Amino acid sequence: MLIRIVRLTLQPARTADFLALFRQSESRIRQQPGCRHLELWQDADEPHIYCTYSHWDDSTALNAYRRSELFGQVWPATKRLLAEPAQAFSVIKAN
Repeated sequence: MLIRIVRLTLQPARTADFLALFRQSESRIRQQPGCRHLELWQDADEPHIYCTYSHWDDSTALNAYRRSELFGQVWPATKRLLAEPAQAFSVIKAN
């Protein structure tokens, strides 16, 4: 299983727009082949910083989503709301 964490620093005035976009998209993201889990986290100290936390079967499933029509709609809309570039990490559990 691949775990994907994406840290999003939003323009503070655009936080509500991001939350609306996420809520509109989250069920469709969860339905993508290979997506096993999706959560949205908010930074405890900086309320305009969020992280998406998702589980994917593998990098092939994640990359298929990243090439999907849905991602092609959601990601450009999200990028317009950012105050700085997103930071993305793919990790696996250590043994």
